[in-house]
Amino acid sequence: MNELIEMGKYILSGATITFSIFFSTLIISFPIGIIGALGKIKGNLIVRKLLDIYTWVFRGSPLLLQIIFAYYGLGVMGIKFTPFQAALIAYSLNYGAYITEIIRGGINSVDKGQFEGFKVLGMTYFQGMKRVILPQAIRKALPSLCNEVINLIKDTAMVSVIGLGDILRNSKEIVTREFTIVPLIIAVAIYLCISSVIIHLMKKLEEKYAF
Repeated sequence: MNELIEMGKYILSGATITFSIFFSTLIISFPIGIIGALGKIKGNLIVRKLLDIYTWVFRGSPLLLQIIFAYYGLGVMGIKFTPFQAALIAYSLNYGAYITEIIRGGINSVDKGQFEGFKVLGMTYFQGMKRVILPQAIRKALPSLCNEVINLIKDTAMVSVIGLGDILRNSKEIVTREFTIVPLIIAVAIYLCISSVIIHLMKKLEEKYAF
């Protein structure tokens, strides 16, 4: 029993990295997504094309490959980041690309009369977006945004590939040392608990702000 408790403590110690990546990515990727969505809708041709390329690259290639490239690939090119920095860059840009498209879809789904309405009230385009359009667009896009948040907590396990001691990597270390699958079962239980809490919170958020 004591051995199981010690295993659990060591595996849980990796939650610091897991949650750091999770919350940092949310904080950075949402502004990227909002700016990207506005750029795709209102930007000039060059801006729209650049954003198209950005979303195409990061949505069309595996997140795992992006993490490896950010750490090892850029390192070979002389651009060196710590494992945490490299992971955060990859996660933020990847999720920022998905959020860009989700919010863009939300904005496009807002009734055109709302756009005319804020113009009649004398608001500038960005004032109207901030006060009228974006709040509605985000509410419409909330189910998709919540799904991305849920996926993110599971995707954080990929950071183990560049040596960050998250929940998965810590459990794998014990498996290698002790030749037992118990640590993996503990890791699965931890991820399920975390995901269940996030899913519950996201459902409450959807219920509160749904149209």
